[in-house]
Amino acid sequence: MVSVSPKRLLGKWTDGYALDLHTLSSDFLGHDEWGNARFDSKRSEMGELLYRLKYHSDKTVIRIITETVVDFVRAQAWEVDLVIPVPPSRPRAFQPVLVLAEAIAGDLSVAFCGDCVVKVRDTPELKGVFDFSKRQTLLRDAYAVSKKALSGKRVLLFDDLYRSGATINAISTALAQDGDIIALYVVTLTMTRTTQ
Repeated sequence: MVSVSPKRLLGKWTDGYALDLHTLSSDFLGHDEWGNARFDSKRSEMGELLYRLKYHSDKTVIRIITETVVDFVRAQAWEVDLVIPVPPSRPRAFQPVLVLAEAIAGDLSVAFCGDCVVKVRDTPELKGVFDFSKRQTLLRDAYAVSKKALSGKRVLLFDDLYRSGATINAISTALAQDGDIIALYVVTLTMTRTTQ
């Protein structure tokens, strides 16, 4: 089991947490031969596992990540009927958030719905957009929900990283308006040190 330091997330949901910070510190080392900035980053235990999964395709960490999430959800005593992932921001052959969300649903013995929330409008990657209101504008009406699949459900919305909350808030707004859900819980594996 991974040692975590949960951080409460405030937003348009019943309750929500990031299990830990992603990066604890990052020291600038200089530029490489192509002019790219290089950093010596110290990650939390969960941040390191997520980094290994996303950037090194280390699937051996899936089990420990999902066990940690499931133990956390059970400790909150949240009643959950359905786990849905935040839709990926860009196409990849391997989508860690989808794989993890499905495993979490299996371990919780609840339904998984990978297409209950879908992105219906292209948006740019938000990594370089630092203004929260600009992020919100870019994400407005970008998501649609499957009301039939969600109606009357207590939903766990899962993502890997919480940066500003703009994406999760946009999805939560769509769920509140069109999902007819009973409760919405949010869990992200990590969050940035500054939420911008």
